[in-house]
Amino acid sequence: MPTPPTARRVTTRQPARGLESLAALSGRLTERDRWLLRMLAEHQVLTTTQITALAFPSPRTATRRMGIMHELRAVERFRPLLVTGSAPLHFVLGETGARVVAEENTTTLTQLGYRTDRALAIAVSPRLRHTTGVNSLFTALATTPGGRLARWWSERRCAALWGDLARPDGYGRWHDHATGTITDFFTEYDTGSENLPRVVGKLAGYAALTDRTQITTPVLFWFPTPAREHAFRERLPSGGEMPVATASPTAGLPGAAVWLPAGYTGPRRRIGELRAVWPGLTPAGEEGGTGAGVLPWPAPTPIPPEPAQPFGGTS
Repeated sequence: MPTPPTARRVTTRQPARGLESLAALSGRLTERDRWLLRMLAEHQVLTTTQITALAFPSPRTATRRMGIMHELRAVERFRPLLVTGSAPLHFVLGETGARVVAEENTTTLTQLGYRTDRALAIAVSPRLRHTTGVNSLFTALATTPGGRLARWWSERRCAALWGDLARPDGYGRWHDHATGTITDFFTEYDTGSENLPRVVGKLAGYAALTDRTQITTPVLFWFPTPAREHAFRERLPSGGEMPVATASPTAGLPGAAVWLPAGYTGPRRRIGELRAVWPGLTPAGEEGGTGAGVLPWPAPTPIPPEPAQPFGGTS
């Protein structure tokens, strides 16, 4: 998908009226709405496709509910301009939605780092494609049968925790029903824009992080094409320190058997099967741990208060 040079903001309502808007909003929010606001605070931008997959039975239901939240200024929305075709609506946190998140966590908009112009800046950022791509990958995992995504931490939270050494695009914890395993992992979502030596060079930071924490966490690289994946694997040093697995969309969705560990020619494996390849991985704990403290709100659970629907599209 070409990176859009600009975007069209979609709006039809009156300007905000501060506390009046917040009061109108608070009485109309469901638990699912509040969860979505926390998700937008954490993950910056979600598309209609992603929101539907995570929390609604149909795109029509999701669009109607998000329209109501937009009228209440809980969310802002825009539609990126594409050379061909039409992009889905993209949603970011709105001012009154940010106030709800801040109030729930006994903090302020300043401490939350929120301003409406900053929230909407992603609409014209070259990072938009990358951010929505990362969120699509985790959305697919969150709605994959046969397991449960127990943690989904954003790039921002990861940077606050480990950014002096490594900057993952996301951190996750996967509970696999078939194997009974719990696997922590970092993700690197590659769009093809960086040169491959630089992508390979990121592993040095992960190795340094492992040395500091004495916790070994695999790094899962998602590539746009099999050719890009193959070229990356050819550049990996033999006997590398870090457990690495790679995949691309042609192999299937991220929750399927698409991950090929470094040093292996096959078969590809599900995330829950990777621990058998790397028996030296640090055992993952059970629940607990939200990354709170580094950001003024805990990371929300990837699972909404209502059952999610199967993942059915891309961003």
